[in-house]
Amino acid sequence: MYGLNRLSCPNHLVAAASTYSKPLFRLNPQLRSIALTHSSRRRVMDPPSPAATAGIGDFVNVDKEGRIPGEDDEALPENESAISDSYNGYERRVLPPELSRSVATLTCESAAHGGVCDVYLVGTAHVSTESCQEVQAVIEFLKPQVVFLELCSSRVTILTPQNFKVPTTGEMVDMWKKNQNLFGILYSWFLAKVASQLEVLPGAEFRVAYEEAMKYGGKVILGDRPVQITLRRTWAKMPLWHKIKLLYSLLFQAVFLPNSEDLAKALKEMDDAETLPRVIQDMTKKFPSLMETLVRERDQYMSAMLLKVAREHNSVVAVVGKGHLPGIQKNWEQPVELKQLLNIPSEKRSISVFKILSFIGVTVAGVAIVSGIHLSVKK
Repeated sequence: MYGLNRLSCPNHLVAAASTYSKPLFRLNPQLRSIALTHSSRRRVMDPPSPAATAGIGDFVNVDKEGRIPGEDDEALPENESAISDSYNGYERRVLPPELSRSVATLTCESAAHGGVCDVYLVGTAHVSTESCQEVQAVIEFLKPQVVFLELCSSRVTILTPQNFKVPTTGEMVDMWKKNQNLFGILYSWFLAKVASQLEVLPGAEFRVAYEEAMKYGGKVILGDRPVQITLRRTWAKMPLWHKIKLLYSLLFQAVFLPNSEDLAKALKEMDDAETLPRVIQDMTKKFPSLMETLVRERDQYMSAMLLKVAREHNSVVAVVGKGHLPGIQKNWEQPVELKQLLNIPSEKRSISVFKILSFIGVTVAGVAIVSGIHLSVKK
């Protein structure tokens, strides 16, 4: 049994169902898929917290005490789980059809009273008002013992609304000097640019889920793989040519963000149950290693973590992006090599860094020229 970490979160949150509702952007299908699936990942790349790199069992139990446990906290007894059942009034319920549209159900044996746990997977679009409303309605109806979120300890601040900050070039250079991952820096810059354009805080459904759980004393657990591990595995596994293509796409698309009408249309397209799988399939063909680390590996990780939580409770609602539903279901109660998913492969810096930095310099210059031409034409 791996140890579990605990972390508290500020208890003053703002319900985001109506505030953070502007839809996502029209990009090429590949980048649109990345942003829709992962728009809640990071606003600005901060250095990873100790909990973010803690390794296996990186659970974060979010409560409403408004404190972050420090080194003086009492250690848990070795035979006691950190996932205690603080809400004992569970009553088994069946979701009505109107609440079941985006919900998949799973079950497993449990050590809790009754011997069975019902798990409800709520698939969301990370910047959708409708998703926020669905999440709130499902949790309000079921009142599960645990609400499981597609977040990790490094992203707990998503639960507290903040202004987006697009990092400057100087700040990104400083991040790189501190040995932060190049892909992670540009990826976060790209998402921050998108968010600032939309005036939206991604992950609104997670804040809604948190607040709804706090109303009746439910437990909130963050069960995604640490974001720094995901980004570093992604970068290390990508072939050089794929890195170049992806960085170029991020830089170019960030410069030419579309208007709000195109954003609304793009979100409607991606909300179609048939569209997202097609985009993911296309993305897999173009960037196989990218989809492996950003989607499939996290599907396995979250499925294993969710099962671990479910084994000790009667009811869990898991709020995750729609793109993760098939993978979590596929890996449910299947053996998962967690140590392998948390390992960071070494990359050949001597071969890749110089070439990539040279390419970035040329690309930035090219994008700047094209951007200048574009702006002058608009005038």
